[in-house]
Amino acid sequence: MFSSRLDQTTANYRTSSVELYQSSSVQTYGRDGTTPEPIEPIPKIKKLNTQKVALGDRLFHDVRLSSDRSLSCASCHINALGGTDGLPIAIARGKRMGLNTPTVWNSAFNFRQHWDGRVESLEAQIDEPLLNPNEMNSTWPEVISRLSQDKGYQAAFRSLYADGIRPDAVREAIATYERALVTPDSKFDRYLKGDHSAITVQEKQGYDAFKRYGCVACHQGVNVGGNMFQRLGVMEDYFLARGNVQKVDLGRMNITGRARDRYVFKVPSLRNIELTAPYLHDGSVETLEESVRIMGQYQLGRKIPQDDTAAIVSFLRTLTGPPPDAASQQAS
Repeated sequence: MFSSRLDQTTANYRTSSVELYQSSSVQTYGRDGTTPEPIEPIPKIKKLNTQKVALGDRLFHDVRLSSDRSLSCASCHINALGGTDGLPIAIARGKRMGLNTPTVWNSAFNFRQHWDGRVESLEAQIDEPLLNPNEMNSTWPEVISRLSQDKGYQAAFRSLYADGIRPDAVREAIATYERALVTPDSKFDRYLKGDHSAITVQEKQGYDAFKRYGCVACHQGVNVGGNMFQRLGVMEDYFLARGNVQKVDLGRMNITGRARDRYVFKVPSLRNIELTAPYLHDGSVETLEESVRIMGQYQLGRKIPQDDTAAIVSFLRTLTGPPPDAASQQAS
């Protein structure tokens, strides 16, 4: 059992997930087919408009969204790196941005976007990098003007949106593409659906340890995270130990202004976690083994033995799904 202190803190920060995809009807997953598990397999996505997905794909990779044509969304969210940039701290226009880049894969399952959860929807998130002077440094009139000079964009937007190339249409197209960036059919998803041979004995032991130590208090649901806020340093002061506290380390407090939100962040998804190093909001951890040790110490107040750590890491690797193919994510 994990501590009552962790229970209470989790209760304080947990909120409901936003239902964006088809939920699995009242089903349970597990060894015996009756015991509910805290983690759910990625469900089928709702039917997506293939033309909007294609348009969003093109926009996502278009440097014309940035004022100097040096950045696209894909500059920081690289499919070959698990939907991240592989850097400890994001860099844009030659400047460090302060936080580790979260993956765009499976972001549709997050109840909010960004580490501090400052926006709820994928559509609203588009404005953040686009208008940020330290990132794309654009304005909507500039973006619309540049896109309107492209005959291909003119035709695509005209066929999909009555008002043509407008900010809301750009937002929706990119968000539709992002909703197609899902990674179903991981080994662990297959296990949850009844294929008990999908994971090894060690991987199963790792999942059992993951539950036993209390990791599932924060990492559960479809995205194995992404559905609540939590303080970094529940049992010990992570920032006192690390030192050099920056404004970005204040987390959600920067949004709400409330002292109780100091060091509170959106819990990250663990889907495809083996592909998205380095870890934590500050990108300070290079390996999954070290991440397990740090989470055990600062979040759970536990020193996790080496054999359990190895098993948990084996389990975490079962959460890796096939890379998303947006063009094929059209399941009904």
